[in-house]
Amino acid sequence: MNTGNYYILYLLFLHIFGWNYMLSHILAFLISMVGSFFLNSYFTYKTKPTWKKFMQFPLTYVVNISVTTASIYLLVDVLGLNETVSPLLASVIAIPFTFLISKKILKSGPSH
Repeated sequence: MNTGNYYILYLLFLHIFGWNYMLSHILAFLISMVGSFFLNSYFTYKTKPTWKKFMQFPLTYVVNISVTTASIYLLVDVLGLNETVSPLLASVIAIPFTFLISKKILKSGPSH
């Protein structure tokens, strides 16, 4: 669900606002991160969201944004793939990394 939110925002910024694909990616990514925290807390890991976890959660996205940004750059600028499709492929590459790190953060401590 979060990937869908990200992708809708990305397309909005890219095609409606006419922004550069990389700027669109980064803004959509940052905005969708907040929703992802709550989706992962309540639905994926069934744990209570806390401020501590909320403050740690962006650490999962350091890995995610690094992997997706590098992947999008390679897919668009190096391999010449379409700007519209490349973020979806990059997200698939990053999902396993983000899942493992967010599980570690959200399932840690006495709140789970």
